[in-house]
This record gives sequence, C-alpha cells and structure tokens, in this order.
Amino acid sequence: MSTKSIKEMGWDELVIGAAVYSFEGTINYNVAEVLPEDRHYAETNSKMAYVGDWRVFKPVWNSELCIDCQNCWLYCPDTSIISRDKKMVGVDYDHCKGCGICVEVCPTNPKSLLMFAEQIKNEEALTQWPEKTKGE
Repeated sequence: MSTKSIKEMGWDELVIGAAVYSFEGTINYNVAEVLPEDRHYAETNSKMAYVGDWRVFKPVWNSELCIDCQNCWLYCPDTSIISRDKKMVGVDYDHCKGCGICVEVCPTNPKSLLMFAEQIKNEEALTQWPEKTKGE
C-alpha cells in the first residue's frame, strides 16, 4: 500500500475502485448551505486543483451590463461562476477552462460576459466592450 499523498501519485497509481472523497471528515450539515470558500475540501476534490492554465480564452464579466439572470451560473460546467444571493460576483479563474458557455447563454445586449485572450488584463478587456446594437 502506498503512503504517498494523492497529489504525489500518478493517475496509474490509484487503486481501482478507490473512494475519492469530496470533503474532509464527517459531513453532518447541508453542504449547499455553506459558502464554497468555507467548505473543508478533501485533497482529492477537484476544487483543490488549479486548472486555469488549460485556458486559452477567458470570460470577462462586465458588471454594469449584468442583469443577474444566473444563466451563466446555471450552465457553467465547472461551477466557475461565483454567485451570492442570486447575484453574480465574478469568475473563478482557478477552475474556469474557458469553454465560453457562460458567454453563449448571456442574454444581455451587449453581453455582460465576453471571451478575451488569456493574456489580456480584465481592465483592458473592459475598455474594448462593444456598444449596444439595435435589432439584435
């Protein structure tokens, strides 16, 4: 039996059928009622791994255009849209892989989320936002 941490193990060192837990210890509360940053994630939880370096394009959020419809939060496959009390507050760039689904489902005109190249700073991206167009 290996004494390595799961983070030290390669994918082929995991035992077939091994249990991968999401949280540390016994959970005797409703996890959904605890803010993500206050949860005790196990080292095997994907929340503990930074995967943002896979991204080539990133979503940038323009809070002035957002109507808090929550479509982006609902459709994000990586739960990388951060929302509090049904209001969007940002993007978790540690886990966002830049798929762009959040941009596709954004209903505003212009969209409150747009994709930009990873190397463009968010402040610079906000200066490049398009104007509202009629008839779209």
